[in-house]
Amino acid sequence: MKEILIDGVIAKMSGVLSPQQLFALRRALDDELTEFDVTSAPEGVEKARKANDDLAVQFISAKRIEGCSEKTLNYYENTIRAFLDETSKELHDVTTNEIRKYLSDFQAKRNSSKTTVDNVRRILSSFFSWLEDEDYIIKSPVRRIHKVRSETTVKETISDEHLEKLRDTCTEVRDLAMIDFLVSTGVRVGELVTLNRNDIDFNERQCIVLGKGNKERTVYFNARAKVHLQNYLATRTDDNQALFVSLAAPNNRLTISGVESRLRQLGKQAEVCRIHPHKFRRTLATMAIDKGMPIEQVQRLLGHCKIDTTLHYAMVNQTNVRIAHRKFLG
Repeated sequence: MKEILIDGVIAKMSGVLSPQQLFALRRALDDELTEFDVTSAPEGVEKARKANDDLAVQFISAKRIEGCSEKTLNYYENTIRAFLDETSKELHDVTTNEIRKYLSDFQAKRNSSKTTVDNVRRILSSFFSWLEDEDYIIKSPVRRIHKVRSETTVKETISDEHLEKLRDTCTEVRDLAMIDFLVSTGVRVGELVTLNRNDIDFNERQCIVLGKGNKERTVYFNARAKVHLQNYLATRTDDNQALFVSLAAPNNRLTISGVESRLRQLGKQAEVCRIHPHKFRRTLATMAIDKGMPIEQVQRLLGHCKIDTTLHYAMVNQTNVRIAHRKFLG
């Protein structure tokens, strides 16, 4: 608590004193407070926490108005509240060093990956930037904390051979339709489970999905997916409007966990490792780029706001890199 007090004084005087004077002030405070125990008054801590909670609620409300999904809002809220639980200060008194220490402790206690720690940093940066924009604080203390660098790993896609294995494993026409729809459209699993029968335009081989941030976009499916979808819908005897439903009565709309579970089961039966809905999306992006589709069009197809996200999804085939090298560089 003593260090927090000293850091607070130094922060408030940083715009008035020179670096040499600030150093001298810190030494003087250290010397004078050596024999004292510094604690926060209970009522002061409670007041700070209430004020911080109110600001967190306002921030989440602002993000909701911007169109963030409830899943994203929950992630933001949980991350911010975890940070607020660790501080007894009002947010305008929080320093850069305190946030650095929080991130360091967060990683050590949870053995978190660098990507996870950077996600926490990014959310706290968004929160404090909002506080700065709304004039609750003078300057965001996260501004000087840079992105946490993490190792770039090449994530797997599904090969043509493995796709055929998955198709051969399907004993239900629904599963065959679902696999080909996923790999030809690249839709998110959350988008897949919200689709209805009347959303599908078989003539144009397209449909409109509701993506992140409640943004609509058009996706397209190939002839194989069209045939399998039509065959699947022709076998349906239920009156549920959902595009994909459970096999057993009462044929409820498939859920995200239901799709994930079924694909894992099919992957295990086909002896294809780590099959999940997102892998089909990554496969589509990689195939599209490998075949020469402009990255801007792939971005539109996947519904990404930033092109960097599309580049992160799409892993360029190493064979194509070798061919391109020989073509352009001899």
